Amino acid sequence: MPDKSPAELKQDLWQKMADSPFVMIGLMDGEHSIPLTAQLDKDQVDTLFFFIGKDNRLAKGGHGMAQFVSKGHDYFACLSGTAKIDNDRALIDKLWDKQAEAWFPEGKEDPNLALLRFDIDSAELWETDITVSGRVKMLFGGTIKPSESSSHAKVQTTAESSQA
Repeated sequence: MPDKSPAELKQDLWQKMADSPFVMIGLMDGEHSIPLTAQLDKDQVDTLFFFIGKDNRLAKGGHGMAQFVSKGHDYFACLSGTAKIDNDRALIDKLWDKQAEAWFPEGKEDPNLALLRFDIDSAELWETDITVSGRVKMLFGGTIKPSESSSHAKVQTTAESSQA
């Protein structure tokens, strides 16, 4: 990850989220995060969308955090941003799928349907890429050196990057 450009970091995140679009998301109001399925729009890569009920505790919007773990549990992301309802009908039509339909039996006309928009301000990304020697050390109780373990990047609005 240290040698990747911001565009490559963004592409990696989006590909991993497309493979497993489940995140924990919550507002910075003291309530617990909840699991939701992200709807990804390739035209708005700094934004996640979620179909929720108007009565969902996230519907009030505000500053929030979303956490993502890849399907293989080797990639982690913590996303900071702002949530708000965006019931743009064209966007609802574009993002609607069978999963959303399963939760909203009246379809896009369901009176409880809301589209939650989460605009990402910054992200921290971790990719676990434990080397062969690191895996052997894990099996036998050795100490893994930082160079054997993983990589980490900080990304602002998922467009600019400062890597650690």
